[in-house]
Amino acid sequence: MVKITLRIQATLEGIQQLETNHPNYNFLLKLKCTSCGEITEKWQDICESLKYPGKTGRSENNYIAKCKLCGRENSIDIIPDSNAPYTNDDQGKFKPIVSFDCRGLEPVEFTPGEGWTIVAESGQIFENVDLTEKEWVEYDTKSQQSVGVFDFESGFMIVK
Repeated sequence: MVKITLRIQATLEGIQQLETNHPNYNFLLKLKCTSCGEITEKWQDICESLKYPGKTGRSENNYIAKCKLCGRENSIDIIPDSNAPYTNDDQGKFKPIVSFDCRGLEPVEFTPGEGWTIVAESGQIFENVDLTEKEWVEYDTKSQQSVGVFDFESGFMIVK
C-alpha cells in the first residue's frame, strides 16, 4: 500500500477558493501498473462516492482494474477526509487536494475535467466548472469584474 497525493497549483484572479465537487468528483487519471509498468491509454475515473467489490468480494474499492499486460488485479481508494480546497493564499505553490491509497497502481497524469466549485472573492459561487482546458474565465456579477483560473498545473507525491 502506497499513499500518493495529488497536488495542484494555479493562478487565481478574483477567486477565494477552488475545490472539487467532493465526494462526487471524478478524478481523471492515467495509471501505471507497478508490477509491469504498463500505463493506461485512456483516462480512468475514480470517484469517492462509488465503491466496487474486489475479486474476493471481501473488500470494496473506489477503483479496481486488471492490468491488460500482466493480468494482476490492482486497486485505488480515495483516502476519506483527504480532500482540501485550493485557496487564494495557496497561490504560487503546490498544495495537496486529495490522497489516494494505491495497491498495484500509481497515478502518473491528471486532467482536471468538469465538476469544480469556485467561490469568488465577492462570495459568488460557480458550480460544475469545467477546467479541461486548464484555465477558466467568467464574469462575477456581484463584484462586476471578471474572475479566472490560469496556469493550472498538477503533480503527484508519495507520502509516508
